[in-house]
Amino acid sequence: MINELLLTPIKSFRLRYLPLLMLYFAYGAASFSGIAESFFVKEQLNFSAATLMMIAVWLTLPWTVKMVFGQLVDSIPIFGSIRRAYIFIAGGFMVIGGLLLAGLAGKWQWVFQLGSSLTLYLTANLLIVIGLVLQDVVADAMSVEVVVRTGQTEEAIKHELAMVQLLGRLALSIAMFLVAGLGGWLAEVVSYQTIFLLTLIIPFISVSSCLLVNLEVPVLKPVNWKILGGGILYAWFIILTSWLAIPFNQEIIFLVSLIVVIYFLNLVIKDVAKPIKKQIICAAIVIFIYRAMPAVGPGLQWWEIDVLGFNKVFFGTLAQISAGLTIVGMWAFAKYITQKPIGWIFITLTIIGTVLSLPVLGMYYGLHHWTQTIFGFGAQTIAIIDTAVGSPFAQLSMIPMLTLIAIYAPRGNAATWFALMASLMNLALMAGNLISKLLNQIWIISREIKNPAGEIIVQANYNHLGILLWITVVAGFVIPIAAVLVFLKRDLSTKTN
Repeated sequence: MINELLLTPIKSFRLRYLPLLMLYFAYGAASFSGIAESFFVKEQLNFSAATLMMIAVWLTLPWTVKMVFGQLVDSIPIFGSIRRAYIFIAGGFMVIGGLLLAGLAGKWQWVFQLGSSLTLYLTANLLIVIGLVLQDVVADAMSVEVVVRTGQTEEAIKHELAMVQLLGRLALSIAMFLVAGLGGWLAEVVSYQTIFLLTLIIPFISVSSCLLVNLEVPVLKPVNWKILGGGILYAWFIILTSWLAIPFNQEIIFLVSLIVVIYFLNLVIKDVAKPIKKQIICAAIVIFIYRAMPAVGPGLQWWEIDVLGFNKVFFGTLAQISAGLTIVGMWAFAKYITQKPIGWIFITLTIIGTVLSLPVLGMYYGLHHWTQTIFGFGAQTIAIIDTAVGSPFAQLSMIPMLTLIAIYAPRGNAATWFALMASLMNLALMAGNLISKLLNQIWIISREIKNPAGEIIVQANYNHLGILLWITVVAGFVIPIAAVLVFLKRDLSTKTN
């Protein structure tokens, strides 16, 4: 049985999956600079927690308008290409974004002539995110197209679609595992400028993937002008609302985005059979609520750095443990998540997530001092154990939804279908970020900031961190389970395979 468990993903691999898996691998490798960037922002950019949450909201927007990219990839060729060209364009965006970050870190004169630190940082990350979104749209379409339909039963097709999603998440997680420890170690020994320059390797992984085989599809789907035109108008609405700095513009954009995405989604699934439509809607609502739960915000990591003494290497170690055990978790729990109802999967994940958030809450109140006295281990050991236990569940919540979306993806419209569902899920993340921003504005957390002379200009203040931890823990437990129970009463028994 163990051999079967270990060998199933390997036996399921097909050479035609390789370009797709390379795209997912590049996406996972994009986390390489994450640790360095966190310390760079903390040490050199004087952004408040609320400002960073604002930036996080804007960075979710390209994912929210993903349906526009989906229509482009499905229906509008560039130089005759609807796959390869978009991967090259995405790689270009990522290279420009990486150069801007390197210039910001290295204080390149020509870069600083382009705008303020906030403008440069936001623009660079937006370009990188847009590149990732474009590549993700292509990968989503390919995840349906690589499955051969001819000569296979419906059950065999569903099984292969599920395995393609699992292999994709494994490729992503393997990349995260490989770069996690390396990224943390390099952040300690080389400059931030060098780290950001090294990220320029990642787009070349994506570009090389599309040179291996022909990624084109023979038949183009007609453009859905309601989705493409409406999506472009929607994108302009977001840009203008942001540019005019209308009060509560992020909240307005979120509400309008939610209405637009639901409308577009209804256009795509209007011809889907009613029982299947009900399954998709129920699953989407539960996952939306699950993903919309607020986080504490950057103040938690600041506290871990300033108070617990975690450094770049240790964060890299945690990230590598997390990524490695995520791979193990997906490998080991693949059968469970493809056979159990989605509602029960999320109840299980919610309970586990809540239990695993308690050690951090406990350390705020001195748990690590008690364990050091009684058992001889402190904060770092607690963090390692907590990460080791929790990591296998990190990516599991996405696999059931991705498999369900893949099973019912319309032929020729796969990119748009995935894009709309992904937009809905990223709107959930945007909702969580907006709630987090509000919480950070009410209960303010500040890190210690020094001027170039080494004088403290802002004192560290983590007095409100405990309140934020309690709010996120309680909300993250009660609200998702309540939502699942409501839909369980409506016979929510959606299975992914």
